[in-house]
Amino acid sequence: QVQLVESGGGLVQAGDSLRLSCAASGRTFSSYAMGWFRQTPGKEREFVAAISWGGGSTYYADSVKGRFTISRDNAKNTVYLQMNSLKPEDTAVYYCAVGPKYGGHFHYTPSDMNYWGKGTLVTVSS
Repeated sequence: QVQLVESGGGLVQAGDSLRLSCAASGRTFSSYAMGWFRQTPGKEREFVAAISWGGGSTYYADSVKGRFTISRDNAKNTVYLQMNSLKPEDTAVYYCAVGPKYGGHFHYTPSDMNYWGKGTLVTVSS
C-alpha cells in the first residue's frame, strides 16, 4: 500500500525557516516527479513546487520562488521542502504528492498527481 507521510510542520514566526519532509513507502518513486502543494480553509489546493524524477530540475510557484527549495533523496524515497523567510501568507496545510512517471519540472495541478499525503500544518505568525 502506497503511503506518503509529511513531517516538519509547526508554528514559527515570520522570517523563520522550516524543512518539511515527505517519506514514501509501499513503492519506489525514483522514476516519478514529486510535488508540494498547500491549502488554506475555503481555498483550493495550490501548487508550491515540483521536482523532476531525476531531481535535476525544479519549478516553483511565483509566490515562493527564491525562498523555498524542493529536493529529493531517491535512496531514501523522500522529498523535502526547505522554506526560508517564511511569511504569514505561507500559513497552510502542506501536502506532498506523486506526479507523473518520468515527469519533469512543471506547474502541476492537483489532478496531475497520483498519490497524496495527509498533510502537515505550517503556521507563520507575524
